[in-house]
Amino acid sequence: MYHWIKFNVVGVLGFVLQSGALLILTHTAPRVSYLAATAIAVELAVLNNFLWHQRWTWNDRPAGTKKETLHRLAKFNVTTGLVSIAGNLFLMNLLVGHFRVPIIGANLASVAACSILSFILADRIAFDFR
Repeated sequence: MYHWIKFNVVGVLGFVLQSGALLILTHTAPRVSYLAATAIAVELAVLNNFLWHQRWTWNDRPAGTKKETLHRLAKFNVTTGLVSIAGNLFLMNLLVGHFRVPIIGANLASVAACSILSFILADRIAFDFR
């Protein structure tokens, strides 16, 4: 439960960063399509969240070396990052492209939908016990 609470605190910070990036990319010149902007914003949040998770959420599972940290980052990006990007792109396309939900509202729904699976993958794979 301790990790879940911290994961969600970090997730809120990542959501703010992702939403801000999405807003900037879709509402300033030159504008980026909402799907490309979503992919960029999600990856930015994934990298930010990894740093916070490494230092705070799972600080009871420290990486011993820089190599282990890079290995964790790769695992985090392949698991949580892939779920976040694929899930967000699918849901944003569905919500914005088909149901005309505003971008920020669709972003909130997409992030919430992906968060539980992302936590499980981070806890069990990227920051696994050794």
